[in-house]
Amino acid sequence: MPIQIIMTEGLISKETAQQLHHDVAEIFLDLHDLSGNSFMAPNIIGEVIFVERGLTFSNQQVADLAIVELRVPSFALSGQEQKDAFVKRVTDTVEKAAAGKLKSSQIWVNAVYAVEGLWGIGGKAYSNEEMLENIGAAAAKAA
Repeated sequence: MPIQIIMTEGLISKETAQQLHHDVAEIFLDLHDLSGNSFMAPNIIGEVIFVERGLTFSNQQVADLAIVELRVPSFALSGQEQKDAFVKRVTDTVEKAAAGKLKSSQIWVNAVYAVEGLWGIGGKAYSNEEMLENIGAAAAKAA
């Protein structure tokens, strides 16, 4: 599940960015009761991209901002309550990481859903059913 965090440079340090990516991943896993799942955990990947100040925009003007984009299979974050919680928790986490340099109105969170059967890991295209089977098998093995 790639997580991409795009931020105006200078808002957080590299170390804070590393922790922020970890925290966003943990929020996603927690909302699905998958923290520590041996199939999911190594497949939470991504990056933090810093964009040169003056090259991020809101309202057609230069503005500091953060965008958090999650790419997931279509069964993830399936209910509105889960989506609301993800957006709220991630926004709060980014705002806290920015330590007063961003307000929540400068933070955008979204998810892009993969087409059924086109979730590729290690050269294999997984269907939703196969993904869920692997997640469940990993949970059963851990129990």
